[in-house]
Amino acid sequence: MMDWTDRHCRVFHRHLTRRALLYTEMVTADAVRFGDRRRLLGFSDEEHPVAVQLGGAEPEAMAEAARIAEGFGYDEVNVNVGCPSDRVQSGRFGACLMREPVLVGEVVAAMQRAVSVPVTVKCRIGVDDQDPGPALDALAGAVADAGCRTLIVHARKAWLKGLSPKENRDVPPLDYGRVDALKAARPELTVILNGGLGDLDAVDAALARGLDGAMLGRAAYQTPWVLADADHRVFGEPPRHRDRHAVVESMADYAAKMQRDHGTPVKSVARHMLGLFQGLPGARVWRRHLSETMPDPEAGPEILIEAAARVAPERRAAA
Repeated sequence: MMDWTDRHCRVFHRHLTRRALLYTEMVTADAVRFGDRRRLLGFSDEEHPVAVQLGGAEPEAMAEAARIAEGFGYDEVNVNVGCPSDRVQSGRFGACLMREPVLVGEVVAAMQRAVSVPVTVKCRIGVDDQDPGPALDALAGAVADAGCRTLIVHARKAWLKGLSPKENRDVPPLDYGRVDALKAARPELTVILNGGLGDLDAVDAALARGLDGAMLGRAAYQTPWVLADADHRVFGEPPRHRDRHAVVESMADYAAKMQRDHGTPVKSVARHMLGLFQGLPGARVWRRHLSETMPDPEAGPEILIEAAARVAPERRAAA
């Protein structure tokens, strides 16, 4: 998610789950080809497994960007055919490509030839006045013919005219049944559900209906502790951490290392952690202390420990 799932956010989320696949923000192919690649694509080894999401509509440019990303060590390259923002539309990529399934297939085919890691596609069920049935089927068919085996479907139409991207998060309504129908019609594809999933109960429900996976977006960012039980409930493995304070201590160590080695301000790490205690007594105190202290460019990682200490020990046990 743009401006959200940067490398520091992903390290934080990795401290909550060993197994969930993490995704970068969308990066345009031309930015990768001509921009500061280390800033755009650099990540920590501890983030694995991690996928890079690319945006673009020119097959050879996307292939080159995919090749560069693979060289950085990403485990998957994902093509964004779902973002509805004006900036994305003006560049002829994102959700507007739902109208051009043949072109998307050509993009995927070029990328498949360029890299050895999986090439996947994230899309909508349609845009504007498209009929979601034929629109999604056409997109799925085109990318499958090009060699893509994994489709992540945000189960909501993208409205490119008349709604802002913020409004499009809730309007029009979600249609999980359309994604279920795609899986039933194309059982050979790995179909992953996205959109409106707020917790692991929603993930369990998607898996129970026969889908192959589920992607959490805003829920994972705004209430990140939802990820802490994913290893156990989804993958049948022990959770990485059972206590939020242990996560804070680990992230304080990470923030100290980034500040010492790269001059990264603590705010760049702490801003992603505001929701860690969401729903618990003391969450407001945690957020307020970080919000008041992290803007100081001289702030150190101790602000994380100080903020967590303001959550009373008996409340910590409830975490």
